[in-house]
Amino acid sequence: MLLTDVRKGLGWSQAKLARTAELCQATVSQIESGRLKPYPNQLQKLANALQWTGNPEELLQNHLKEK
Repeated sequence: MLLTDVRKGLGWSQAKLARTAELCQATVSQIESGRLKPYPNQLQKLANALQWTGNPEELLQNHLKEK
């Protein structure tokens, strides 16, 4: 998931992202694993925390890493 890739690219743990986005770490974990579809306000909080300038929905897409 692109969300996970962006978070890891910043060197952030799920806990740091959760604190910065003012969400529970369990919520971040469930979103990243695809077990939870975030509410629009949760997704916006994640995008803001990551300083994501694109459409927040893009963060939920699978991201294929180039080999």
